[in-house]
Amino acid sequence: MKHLIVGLGEILWDCLPEGKKLGGAPANFAFHAGLLGADTVAISAIGQDALGDEILRELDANGLKYLMPRTDEPTGTVQVTLDDKGIPSYEIKTDVAWDNIPFLPEMEQLAQKCSCVCFGSLAQRSKISCSTIQTFLRHTPEECLKIFDINLRQHFYTKELLHDNLLACNILKINDEELDILSDLFNFPSLPLEDKCLHLLNEYQLKMLVLTCGVNGSYVFADGQKSFIETPKVEVADTVGAGDSFTGAFAASLLAGQSLQEAHQLAVKVSAFICTQKGAMHTFRN
Repeated sequence: MKHLIVGLGEILWDCLPEGKKLGGAPANFAFHAGLLGADTVAISAIGQDALGDEILRELDANGLKYLMPRTDEPTGTVQVTLDDKGIPSYEIKTDVAWDNIPFLPEMEQLAQKCSCVCFGSLAQRSKISCSTIQTFLRHTPEECLKIFDINLRQHFYTKELLHDNLLACNILKINDEELDILSDLFNFPSLPLEDKCLHLLNEYQLKMLVLTCGVNGSYVFADGQKSFIETPKVEVADTVGAGDSFTGAFAASLLAGQSLQEAHQLAVKVSAFICTQKGAMHTFRN
């Protein structure tokens, strides 16, 4: 029996210099987890518009299952600009469909069967979607892996929201810039990098903490274990979706029975490959 893995939150169009690409962390995460054999579903909301229709066609073309209620708000878009190293910055449109994800009976059914769910802070910037995400988490089995891929963007988070989600998750996925923001917010900025991670691991009784540091490698901390892997040197097209592909590959590998180190190694390879591609959804072949 396949494990059910859910990506829950925003879905949108990343409007890149060369054109628009399907984006949003949950769909990217679910896509890459699905490539490794898991049964995956992306949950979000889209508008009753042409951009929403295009999203459904794109998801179908990528073979990704989804639950996408349609709302009166427009489908989400993000204006993405890239610096000379391919690092993106984002202008995220507000008052869009994924700010208004309703909690449906079908979502409760998926939650009850869920082996892993990945969610972030961005989709919780509105009360409606925040309530839906938290309700979904409450309906998951105790053993479900609940990955908080913190995803701090612009001003769309508060200390209280982050604290509540750290309590709700059992795996934290964070990058080095987000770790600095979190340590400032929660008043432990003077600790060395690894001690910051261990502080969060212990403070919130997490099963694991995954830290990505761009070109400076990545770490996984779990119950006395530490894995560090250097970032492969690749020719970067852009880094859109690289973190989501890392998380999707890591989660699916863990559920498939691979060790923490094996799951980490595959996640690094997949993420490095995605950096060589334009956009987020591409098939990795080991």
